[in-house]
Amino acid sequence: MALETLSPDWEFGRRDDGSQKIHAEVELKNYGKFLEEYASQLKRIEDALDDSVGDVWDFSLDPIALKLLPYEQSSLLELIKTENKVLNKVITVYAALCCEIKKLKYEAETKFYNGLLFYGEGGTDSSMVEGDCQIQMGRFISFLQELSCFVTRCYEVVVNVVHQLAVLYTSNKNAPKIIETSGVHFQAMYEHLGELLTVLITLDEIIDNHATLKDHWTMYKRLLKSVHHNPSKFGIQEDKLKPFEKLLLKLECQLLDGMIFQACIEQQFDSTNGGVSVSKNSAFAEEFAHTLRTTFANVEAKLGEPSEIDQRDRYVGICGLFVLHFQIFRTVDKKFYKSLLDVCKKVPAITLTANIIWFADNFLIQKIPAAAKLLDKKSIHAVKMQRENFLQQKAQSLTKDMQSYYVFVSSWMTKMESILSKEQRIDKFAEDLSNRCNVFIQGFLYAYSLSTIIKTTMNLYMSMQKPMTKTSVKALCRLVELLKAIEHMFYRRSMVVADSVTHIAQHLQYQALHSISVAKKRVISDKKYSEQRLDVLSALVLAENTLNGPSTKQRRLIVSLALSVGTQMKTFKDEELLPLQLVLKKLDLISELTERVRAQCDCCFLYWHRAVFPIYLDDVYENAVDSARLHYMFSALRDCVPAMMHARHLESYEVLLECYDKEIMEVLNEHLLDKLCKEIEKDLRLSVHTHLKLDDRNPFRVGMKDLAHFFFLNPIRFFNRFIDIKAYVTHYLDKTFYNLTTVALHDWATYSEMRNLATQRYGLSMTEAHLPSQTLEQGLDVLEIMRNIHVFVSRYLYNLNNQIFIERTSNNKHLNTINIRHIANSIRTHGTGIMNTTVNFTYQFLRKKFYIFSQFMYDEHIKSRLIKDIRFFREVKDQNDHKYPFERADKFNRGIRKLGITPDGQSYLDQFRQLISQIGNAMGYVRMIRSGGLHCCSSAIRFVPDLEDIVNFEELVKEEGLSEETQKAARQLDSVLSDLTRNFAEGTEYFKMLVDVFAPEFRSPKNMHLRNFYIIVPPLTLNFVEHSISCKEKLNKKNKSGAAFTDDGFAMGI
Repeated sequence: MALETLSPDWEFGRRDDGSQKIHAEVELKNYGKFLEEYASQLKRIEDALDDSVGDVWDFSLDPIALKLLPYEQSSLLELIKTENKVLNKVITVYAALCCEIKKLKYEAETKFYNGLLFYGEGGTDSSMVEGDCQIQMGRFISFLQELSCFVTRCYEVVVNVVHQLAVLYTSNKNAPKIIETSGVHFQAMYEHLGELLTVLITLDEIIDNHATLKDHWTMYKRLLKSVHHNPSKFGIQEDKLKPFEKLLLKLECQLLDGMIFQACIEQQFDSTNGGVSVSKNSAFAEEFAHTLRTTFANVEAKLGEPSEIDQRDRYVGICGLFVLHFQIFRTVDKKFYKSLLDVCKKVPAITLTANIIWFADNFLIQKIPAAAKLLDKKSIHAVKMQRENFLQQKAQSLTKDMQSYYVFVSSWMTKMESILSKEQRIDKFAEDLSNRCNVFIQGFLYAYSLSTIIKTTMNLYMSMQKPMTKTSVKALCRLVELLKAIEHMFYRRSMVVADSVTHIAQHLQYQALHSISVAKKRVISDKKYSEQRLDVLSALVLAENTLNGPSTKQRRLIVSLALSVGTQMKTFKDEELLPLQLVLKKLDLISELTERVRAQCDCCFLYWHRAVFPIYLDDVYENAVDSARLHYMFSALRDCVPAMMHARHLESYEVLLECYDKEIMEVLNEHLLDKLCKEIEKDLRLSVHTHLKLDDRNPFRVGMKDLAHFFFLNPIRFFNRFIDIKAYVTHYLDKTFYNLTTVALHDWATYSEMRNLATQRYGLSMTEAHLPSQTLEQGLDVLEIMRNIHVFVSRYLYNLNNQIFIERTSNNKHLNTINIRHIANSIRTHGTGIMNTTVNFTYQFLRKKFYIFSQFMYDEHIKSRLIKDIRFFREVKDQNDHKYPFERADKFNRGIRKLGITPDGQSYLDQFRQLISQIGNAMGYVRMIRSGGLHCCSSAIRFVPDLEDIVNFEELVKEEGLSEETQKAARQLDSVLSDLTRNFAEGTEYFKMLVDVFAPEFRSPKNMHLRNFYIIVPPLTLNFVEHSISCKEKLNKKNKSGAAFTDDGFAMGI
């Protein structure tokens, strides 16, 4: 309605030309475009903040990592609950012992191995002071005491395990059976016992190979003897020395004599008070031997195969168990002994930890000499020969192995990326999970094989003291990179792996539960109940209940123990049992996937082989194309850090870390960074000086190395800092160019050219050196010129048009210039008061010059010629149109020349011209001071908005009633502004002052001779023109002394 009332007159003149429609369409289009952009922007923000599962994690930057190990919160007693009380007790005891062994093993691997291995590291021989060894050992005694307690605890656990097993498998007919054991084999128990024995064997090997530890121990004992003779000198009570010496003796016997394992197996296993009988227990002996053979058969089948997981470590355990069996029962199965030794042909050496390598043949021969005698010498020698052959073959095949693993790992990574970035389809979920599971396991297997090759080869070379070829070193370093690449791959896709692992574990648990429920139904359907059948049923129920939950270590252990009981009496068919075992193995691996991958990819052993690092860096430098692999190597070198934190022989482990850090950085600087800097600098120099034809740079003849690849690398993380190769080289070049420019300022152009080239060719963002600074902006100071005005006017030439002074000659390649901006800078520095002082000083200087001028004009020779010329000019001026004839001026010039010349070939007229030029220069300087002052004022006053209308700040402040200090400040501001505007508007007329001062003096009767000056101007001008021409001609000559292109001082002077 409103529209109708408002617009009848408007409607009348309206014409629809369609313009409104077009306009509306354009607006709509723009609005649509804006909405699209806005939506995409919001999407980007959402993506940036999104915690999507497909995120890629960065190994070197992330402050957070995911731990996937499921953590058990129920105790074993809560987990092991069935109606069968006896079975509960058996399984609980065994599970508790296995958990205890796992804890002991973990403690040994983290704390004790590392503490022993790193003893004596961190100080070079040259930096060790007399007495340092004893101090280190003194700090280490407490650690050895802890190790002694640990070993004792291990002994107790070994005895307990043997007793618990012996009680279950008793051959005493009268004793009641705890549970029926005819088909029950607790393989897990023996495996755990083997692990504990391996720990003891490893401790023996570490101490046996540790010469430094033994040397320091001997020195420490010597020190104690000297303390014994004079305890007061060392401030020690004598009664405390004896117990301490006893303790040391105990430590030495227990730990340092290489008897840790031997003492364990030589313990008294039979209880003296008629408790448990072990050595006479034939059923236990038989069970022990049977389990050993079964386990060995499983292990041997997998040794050296691509699907090997942890068989080598288990083989060490089997050897330990075999020696224990011999020690308790004093019987040797020769066939089994021989097959144990035969493994050495396939696996010549096993790395126990870090750089500690173990030879099974030596161990078995040494620990069971009775059996060793039965073997012929030839077969023992054959094993030793096999070891050397293995090394030779490895050296030849390493490069080939490396190349094939390169392909394997690359294709695995591609597969991993593709399988993890695919959307999971609900209908193919199970299939997808098993695919992921297989890919994860394949990655772990590659990691295990790589780790084994690297450790075995490097440690064998080291222990047999054979030299490694460069090719082998490079191949091994490549394998280390591949190993880290696998770890990084798992890490990068942490989110997806974490997501998948839980699903895969559930899927595997479901498969296991399905197999067990089938077997359980079979047992229930058989109505003949016997105790044994009930045990089986209880065990299967226990396995089922335990599998219903997170896949923790404890639960998986209970399942394997329960199934040891539950698989007797043919409850499972053979075709069911194997898949179940396989599923449980996979479950083991998947549940501890990230931990196992980390353990396999841990390159802590590189600390002991860090001699290969320089060769590796040289190789990286030579093949710059794949320089990104440096990240992997540094990641491997970082792995030593957690282990070093357990070092106990220094004041703090930080000292050891610092030494390591310093050593690696020195090698990196020497073999890569410094070489790179020098090469880049050389390349830039040769490129800039190509016109000098220095050497052959034809890439087809001398080859070409593209070092720019190093500058595209992300910064490398090492310890608590990042190594940025690009920044390092840039800093080096900046520093070098700056220092060299300061030494030779005339080379600044060359270096700025090199800077630009570095940016273009290598992408380095160089810093501008701002050299030479003096000649560019600041110039000579006004005060400096004022003090040396006489030197200034003779050294500098004036240019009238540009108001600029240029140096006449200079010793270097540059001529200094002075322009208005320099003067303005000086005035700004010293204040405007300096201007009047300078002008006064200049006028005093002019007074001296006028005196010389007057003397020249008064000279008889000059005066008489001038009077003669004036007379002549008066006579001919009417004929010559008041012009002075050229010939006369030329004749005057020649006449003066005849009067005599100075040693450097100048006539009196030349000198007079120079005097006039100097006077002119002084005048030019005064003119420049005025311009500089105006320039300075204008740059200062540019902040005043309107010069015509400047407010009075003092009045404004008073109106507002502000404090006294503010009023004072406002008053000051007003006076400054009025000064500036006055100076800017007027600018002092210095030349007028000059005329006012000198005119009366020049006009006085005693200076009458100065009036003749006008007649000398034509000859002087001629002289000046000749001088100018000769100066300009000299510009094109090689010897430029005396060359100039401007000298307006003369014009100014006249």
